[in-house]
Amino acid sequence: GGAAAIIFLLALVLAVVAPLIGCLVQAAVSRTRESLADATAVDLTRNPVGLARALRTISDDPEVLEVANRATQHLYIVNPIKSFEERAKSLWDTHPPIGERIRALEAIGGQMGLAQASEPIHRSNPA
Repeated sequence: GGAAAIIFLLALVLAVVAPLIGCLVQAAVSRTRESLADATAVDLTRNPVGLARALRTISDDPEVLEVANRATQHLYIVNPIKSFEERAKSLWDTHPPIGERIRALEAIGGQMGLAQASEPIHRSNPA
């Protein structure tokens, strides 16, 4: 009697808690993969400042994607569900905070002796 009830309750608690733990692990792995993707992008492009500027430009876009949903948010460069991003804390995020990603890219650029992404781009006018 008593041992079976304890085992049943333990199994019930695990059945409820296991999916939540799985979601937390999935989000943590996704954040790590995004950071590794940024580092790989620097290896491929050798342009961390340009990548940081691109992230800043993408994150500053006020338009919310109508087709984005929680099931596909991990496929985007920046989390497209901004209202969820603003309400949720980092524990559930699938992407590292954009500011953190930009700072990491700028740090790499600083190690390479490059300008910061926040500095203006100087372009020559061909006309």
